[in-house]
This record gives sequence, C-alpha cells and structure tokens, in this order.
Amino acid sequence: MTEAKGLVLVVEDERPIADLVRLYLSRDGFGVQVEHDGIAGLAAARRLRPVCCILDISLPGLEGTEIVRQLRAEGDWTPVIFLTARDDEIDRILGLEMGGDDYVTKPFSPRELVARVKTLLRRAAGPPDGGRVRTLGPVVLDPARRLVTVHGAALSLTTTEFDLLGHLLGRPGRVFTREELLASVWGYASAAGTRTVDVHVAQVRAKLGEAASLIRTVRGVGYTADA
Repeated sequence: MTEAKGLVLVVEDERPIADLVRLYLSRDGFGVQVEHDGIAGLAAARRLRPVCCILDISLPGLEGTEIVRQLRAEGDWTPVIFLTARDDEIDRILGLEMGGDDYVTKPFSPRELVARVKTLLRRAAGPPDGGRVRTLGPVVLDPARRLVTVHGAALSLTTTEFDLLGHLLGRPGRVFTREELLASVWGYASAAGTRTVDVHVAQVRAKLGEAASLIRTVRGVGYTADA
C-alpha cells in the first residue's frame, strides 16, 4: 500500500471533474477530501488542515476566492491551486491577489494538476540550496525557517510569494525575465502565464511596505532585486 503524502482538499462542484482529480491524486499517494460547495469547503479546510487545497473559483455557497480570503485572514497559508475557466482572466488574477499560489485552467490534464501539487509542496517543504539566508537592505529571508522579516518584523507570505522573493534575492542585481521567473518559481514556462508573475510581484511589493522599492521593474524585460 502506498504511504499517504498528506491530505489534499478538493472543492469542485462539477462531480465528474472532482472524481477525476480524486482518482489521480489517490493514485499518486495523496489522501483526498472532496467537497462540492464553498461553505463545506471552507469548513473542511479549517477542520482538516490539508497540505494543499484545490479550489474551483465558481462555487455554490461561497466562491473559491472568498474561501482563500478568509483562510489568509485567519493566518492559514496552506498552498492553494485554483481551477478556473479558460477565459476567466479577471477571476484568475483575483484569485492570485487573494492569496492563491497557482491556477490551472479548464479543461486541464489531471497529470499536470498532480505535478503542480507536488511542485508546490516540494517548495513549501524547504529550501533546495541548503538554507542560505539572504539579506538585501532591511529585508532578511531565511529559507530554512520560511521566514521573511523587514526591519525585524515578520511578513506573512504565501508559498509562491516567498519563493519568488527568495529567487530575486538569491542574485541581487540580476534581471530576470517573466518567463525565467515562471519557469524557476512555478516550475513551468508559458507566455500566457506571465501575468501571474506580475500579480505576485505586486503582492510581494505590497507586503514589503517601505522596502517595496527593492524590487525594481525593468521595462520590457522583467524584474530585479537591487538596493
């Protein structure tokens, strides 16, 4: 019997899709809890403390974005992947701004979704580079502790926000294209996904407050962290 890799909460009102996601996650060794409406999904997230949540954005009772908003407001930074309709760019951006880590558009490959879950959990588990502490101006990022401070005050970041900031701080002054950041931080490359990078950079800047100017936009290219 395959050892469970942790519980994934799937909140999806389209039952065939939910059953397919459950099947592929279970085959890969994950425990799976499925809910079909937002209110039950939020209750399950609070009760079960899953390792990852997969949320449809359009749900009866309570939308996926509202589930994440409430969890983040409660200090719950469980990694979240949104399922969205292909043309709902506004919903995708809103989901990321609410604290989502990634999104997959419908129709999607269930194998790709499982791969995204595994990539997100690997990142959340710890640093790939031995935990080198990174400092730039008043910002200190400790990968081993998954902790970022500004002037000694801790910030609350999602898994993806943390990894994005860590990647930029890893090579101060180096200009990264959006495609490079998407490949290195999210683990996939797609020109259509570069808006995701912009949204997360904006979120990180907002949380850095007065230190936001350390992340600089290089027009027509991408981003750099530079004092």
